[in-house]
Amino acid sequence: MKLNPMEFDERSPLAELQLDTPVLQHQRRIFAARLSEGEEAALLQRGGLADLSNLPRFGLRGAAAAGYLQGQGYVLPDRPNQALRQAAGEWVLRLSQSEYLLLGALADGGARVAALEAAGGDLGPGCYPLPRQDSHAWLILTGTQLPALFAKLCGVDLGKPFAVGDVVQTSVARLNAILLNAGDGSLPHFHLLCDRASAHYLWHVLLDALEEFDGGALGVAVLLEAGVP
Repeated sequence: MKLNPMEFDERSPLAELQLDTPVLQHQRRIFAARLSEGEEAALLQRGGLADLSNLPRFGLRGAAAAGYLQGQGYVLPDRPNQALRQAAGEWVLRLSQSEYLLLGALADGGARVAALEAAGGDLGPGCYPLPRQDSHAWLILTGTQLPALFAKLCGVDLGKPFAVGDVVQTSVARLNAILLNAGDGSLPHFHLLCDRASAHYLWHVLLDALEEFDGGALGVAVLLEAGVP
């Protein structure tokens, strides 16, 4: 069954992805001239950009943060600037020795991460919540040309040294950003988090850069169909 990203059932955990933001309004105009399934799949491989900013994301910091997350069933990266995908599809990023960032899974609308944040008042000593929903926008980029794309926008080499599960905290188009290589050989893709107030600016910068590779904006449906978390 082909999903329509603008027609999710309101009871679905993905219904919140229909909330209006400037980026989603732009995507809605893109969907008005809907691509065929084959064209959309090709766009996904050439270079796609989608907004996941309405999915839950949440941070924790402190000496007890690792123990708390492990107690909740999360598997943690061994060292800073690494990330691990969890069995349910979430990602856990280790940003420093004692700071973690969790990204919700698209498949369940981020329900598990949202539940963890809702329980934030019971973290215990040495573990402090870092809400990220309002501070950081969350974009995803797909395609085989991502290293070449970021070579124009970022001072860090995102070629072969930037492996799946690697995290870099760098500048993209002069904005502080967190980048995660979450892809694989079949569909390379990066998650990007930046200051939410600058998301509209960065969205258009990235779209302009993708034009060189015949890339463009995507909806969440094609990501779901491709199995992208």
